[in-house]
Amino acid sequence: MDRTEARTAKIRRVLERRQLDLTVVLENVHDPHNVSAVLRSCDSVGVYEVFLIYHSGQKFPDLSKRSSASAVKWVKLNFFDSVEDCFSLLHKRGFSIFTTALTKDSISLYSIDFCQKIALVFGNEHTGVSEEAVSRADGNFRIPQVGMVESLNISVACAVSLYEAFRQRNEHGFYNRPQIVGNLFQDLFQKWLAK
Repeated sequence: MDRTEARTAKIRRVLERRQLDLTVVLENVHDPHNVSAVLRSCDSVGVYEVFLIYHSGQKFPDLSKRSSASAVKWVKLNFFDSVEDCFSLLHKRGFSIFTTALTKDSISLYSIDFCQKIALVFGNEHTGVSEEAVSRADGNFRIPQVGMVESLNISVACAVSLYEAFRQRNEHGFYNRPQIVGNLFQDLFQKWLAK
């Protein structure tokens, strides 16, 4: 198998494992290195698209291909300037939305059923997820920790969460049943071949 055939086969394998019903939302995450690291984790576990919300004067970060090790090429990005618009779209599509805020009513990451249609929301490096996002979400979760520091870096928290989702979905055969099929598959396949 030559290099072109190997690349074509890999693109097909990756697309066949992309998850349309697992996504990540980032709210006002302004460090491009954190966003890039999140995109790499999303690509790694087969997340098809990511939602980026920037409001209250926050600006969209510059996501160069170099800083994300090209992951930005392989994950669809959706930009919003309000929590309401983003969450409304996700709810309309049937997603349950879970935020990551340190509140007394938050459940453990390991209590979440990741075999449902689910969106995980991560807030920015300093203030976390906004009160509006928490109030509009369907639930809130925390990553159990036993150390002195109360929180993880946003990209680490996202990776830990996504790999729990991957573990559950892999055990239930989600990666053996392609979700991207038909015309959508063919369109994406041709676009990815051209990248």
